[in-house]
Amino acid sequence: MGRELGQIGCAYFLESVETVKKHIVHLTFNMGMGGAEQVIYNLVEHTDKTRYIVSILCLEEPVGAFGKQLIEKGIQIVSFRRKPGFDWSVVRDIRHFLKHHDVAVLHCHQYTPYVYGLSAAVFMSTKVIFTEHGRFFPDVRRPKRVLLNPLLNCFTAYITAISSATKDALIQYENFPAKKIKVIYNGLDDTRYLLPPETDFKKELGLPESARMLGTVGRLDPIKNQKMMIKALRHIRASYPETVLVIIGDGPERHHLESFVSELELSSHVIFTGFREDVHRYFSVMDLFLLTSFSEGTAMTILEAMASSLPMVVTDVGGNPEIVQEGETGFVVPSDDEKSLVDRILYLFENPDMMNKMGQAGRARFDEYFTVDKMVHAYEEMYEGSA
Repeated sequence: MGRELGQIGCAYFLESVETVKKHIVHLTFNMGMGGAEQVIYNLVEHTDKTRYIVSILCLEEPVGAFGKQLIEKGIQIVSFRRKPGFDWSVVRDIRHFLKHHDVAVLHCHQYTPYVYGLSAAVFMSTKVIFTEHGRFFPDVRRPKRVLLNPLLNCFTAYITAISSATKDALIQYENFPAKKIKVIYNGLDDTRYLLPPETDFKKELGLPESARMLGTVGRLDPIKNQKMMIKALRHIRASYPETVLVIIGDGPERHHLESFVSELELSSHVIFTGFREDVHRYFSVMDLFLLTSFSEGTAMTILEAMASSLPMVVTDVGGNPEIVQEGETGFVVPSDDEKSLVDRILYLFENPDMMNKMGQAGRARFDEYFTVDKMVHAYEEMYEGSA
């Protein structure tokens, strides 16, 4: 009897050792609706739950829409009320969390959360990973960071960038060593984008079936330069008067953009939807996706368009030309070059077979490089220290 109990106890002990999970914590500004936040959301959703416990720390309140969704799914999210300037009380609170929750990996997203996170984790056993999601426009070299970052690098396990362009910026402007930085492209959960098109959705939007739909998704902010596509629409309508532009998203520039549309007498041909959680429905009825930003990392909206088999025209900035293959999955035009944008849109409208071919090629490229599973696997290798 004693021997049997001993064997059972041994088996139980081995099972317990095998099921010990590493605690991974993501540190960010907040979990509002944005590209970096969507990446974190996908990481939290798809990280292997049999191997990891995942939590999120936010420097700011409120936690945002993505955060509320994850809380409803049982994910622990702790937010701090960061005060202006460098708030050392937040460093103390992060360190307390790391210590009392036995955190194995602190994955910091964007530079400011990275500085807070590393300051909290220094001389602890917690491994720190820094992911840069995008750059300011115009980018500048800050002397304080140039001096500080080589020191921060010494206490950092991994640095990742979401595009080669972002990696180059970390080297040139931030003084991080090239050999330390690995490019991991964003990945997208494409489940919603595989649904069949909603044939009546154009009617729901008040559009005739014959309408040609140009579309974009993003924060309404000057850096996104939605004015470029609005100006282009005037010229497109001269040849294709049934063309409409759908702008999905919200932000500080919305009032100015609506006024600009009114000045150009395009109000009946530009639809501002505001923030939408059902973006996939719009993608399903778009003819062509546009992104005219002044700066990008790896735009999640481009990945959504690719997952939806849409051809696209994007500006030659940041990671855009790494994702969109010129002449294969879409066209890449110079930044703020309205004429080039118009020429490419007209060319595609005049060549529907090319549009279809580009859309299918984009979907194939998405499957090869930009699935959520590929992204999660790359980060999990870092969590295990084997990348």
